[in-house]
Parts: sequence; structure tokens; C-alpha cells
Amino acid sequence: MSQSALTTEIDRLGPWFHNIHLPSGHQTAPDHFFGDFPMTKWRQIAPFLPKDLSGKTVLDIGCNAGFYSFELAARGADVLGIDMDDRYLEQARWVAQRKQLSDCTRFKKASVYEVGNLDAGQFDIVLFMGVFYHLRHPLLALDLIQSLEPELLVFQTLTHGDEVVSPFSWTETNFQTRDRLGERGWPSMAFIETTFAGDPTNWWVPNHAGVEAMLRSAGFTVTARPGHEIYVCNAAEAASRPYLDEAHQDARSIMSNAQGSQR
Repeated sequence: MSQSALTTEIDRLGPWFHNIHLPSGHQTAPDHFFGDFPMTKWRQIAPFLPKDLSGKTVLDIGCNAGFYSFELAARGADVLGIDMDDRYLEQARWVAQRKQLSDCTRFKKASVYEVGNLDAGQFDIVLFMGVFYHLRHPLLALDLIQSLEPELLVFQTLTHGDEVVSPFSWTETNFQTRDRLGERGWPSMAFIETTFAGDPTNWWVPNHAGVEAMLRSAGFTVTARPGHEIYVCNAAEAASRPYLDEAHQDARSIMSNAQGSQR
């Protein structure tokens, strides 16, 4: 494909949210308002992932145009990227051809709430980047992801406030001490009733303490913080918390019933 034809194709497929560097030297969104995004995020995450992912499987939830999918595929992983936006999926498939990564990347229209239909243990690594705050039912999504039993979860979400975590234990809370729940550093989420940043799909903005608490509640252990709002987790804690099995079964049942009612 000629240089001018590539430029025409990039424009046709736009607008792009991922600035992807193509082998031809073209970039899909060189004037991105976040700079070279999401390369800046990837540089933070990359050192916390194995350089050789041969034989590993990855689920990229909310894959957008596939930037992270391609970076992981370049390390040898077999990647499934899911998104609900047809335009992003078309972009991802087009880039996969340009990068000659079509054999190790697949892209499918699906939501995070559908991951419960996937087999447990099918994915070694799950990327869940920039999706959480767009969800009306965020904890349900975490339960469904944990039910897949991944070895590693890379999680990123919009947050608010500082990173203080209250030392006040939840086991000490009761009806008489409930005012403590409003203290700085208590796990919380701000609810967005209408729009945030002009986007009506933004529903929740948690604080740092809330992110860590919800990840723990779903059975994940935070093992690293590559950067602001980024959490690397494993699922080692789940085995010692038997109530999670019931929670995850409930999550699968909820989504199965919801999908059945839509047929």
C-alpha cells in the first residue's frame, strides 16, 4: 500500500483513540491530546510483564484499537481483544494486518459482562485498562474477571483524591461509628449521575483506597503499582476466601439470566 493510500485509510478509519506506530512509520493519532498515548502507559506497565510470553494467552478487555494487544502479541502471546465499539474493532483488525499479527490476535465484539461465558483458566493474563469507570455494575465485572482464574490482572481506572488509606478497620464499623465512613482514605466511589468530561458512559470514579478494597474483595492481590492509577494483581488470595466462589457463581448466574432475557 502506498504512503498516500495508508494515510487515506487511517483517516477513513478515524477518529482514533490509540496512537499506534505502524511499520510504515505512520502514526494513527500523532496529535493525541494525551501525547503518545497509550505508549506512555505501556512504558510503565511493560517492565512488570514477562518479556517472553510464548505459550501464554491474554484477554484484553476494552481493547480499543488494540495497542496493548499488539504489544503483548509481539512478546509471543496469543491475544483475544474484546470491545463493544465496531469502529475500534475495525481499526484493530486493520492494524493487525499492517503489523502482520493477525495469526496471534483476535478481536471480538463483546462486553466485560460476557467474559463469564469464557472458560476458567483459559487466560493467563487479563488486561482491564480504562474500562472500570464506564461500567454501571463495576464490582460484578471484577467478580466475572476473577472467575476466569487468570494468573495476572493489569488494572487501570480513573480515580479521584489522594492515595491515603484510612487505618480505621472495617471490622470496627457499626451503626454508632458510621460517620467514620466519610473520613479521608475510606474506600469510596463517587457516582456520576449524568456526564463526566462530556461522556455519559462515565458512571463511577473511585478513590485509591476504594480501588484496592474492591480488587481485594473480588479476590485479587495487588502486587505492584507501575504508575498512577495502575495496579498489577494476582489471584493468589482467592483460594483462602471460600465465599468468593459463591460470589463468582452469583455473578455468572446474574449475567446468564440477563442474557437469556434478552433473547
